[in-house]
Amino acid sequence: MTHGGHDARATAAPARWRGDRGAVAAELALALPAIVLVLLLGAGALLAASRQVALQDAAADAARLLGRGEDAAAAARVVHEAIPGAGTAFAPAGDLVCATATLRVSLGAVISVPLRASSCALDGGR
Repeated sequence: MTHGGHDARATAAPARWRGDRGAVAAELALALPAIVLVLLLGAGALLAASRQVALQDAAADAARLLGRGEDAAAAARVVHEAIPGAGTAFAPAGDLVCATATLRVSLGAVISVPLRASSCALDGGR
């Protein structure tokens, strides 16, 4: 059933789909920003999780230093070297000395997440 070397069905099918081409483009234009947003938020969440782990490690190191009798400045220096911009606080708790490290992580321009990690060590430096 070819007419002039062309299949008649081959030319009829694309004509039927021409109206759908605009709908597909519109759906893609609506979905693409949402997909990009989800990917960026996922990457930001992974960054925040890695910072939380680093913050916890730095707080544990600072608590151990305080437990061995080092001064608060040395413990704060350990935290700041591991995580620039992190805040520190130290407090005794009975036979323990505790270190708390805090940091705000930005997920994009709008979302900011506060992170906090605490660790305690036996106060053997007294």
